[in-house]
Amino acid sequence: MRETHLHFIERWVAFMKEHPTEWKKIHTDFINSQFHSHEQFLERLLQQPNGKKKVRELYKIKNLEGYPRFV
Repeated sequence: MRETHLHFIERWVAFMKEHPTEWKKIHTDFINSQFHSHEQFLERLLQQPNGKKKVRELYKIKNLEGYPRFV
């Protein structure tokens, strides 16, 4: 593991211990922002020419019946 990454993890653990009620909201907001960013990326990709095909290739989707949005 990179030293800077390890340092970040140690700082985050220390923050969690020092702020037992605050860290959960910060973490939840971060995770939700990751999902939101992914959805925005997906929408932009779908707007491109052959966007649905690009999504199918990117995510290796073979079961098209399970993903009608990308057909």
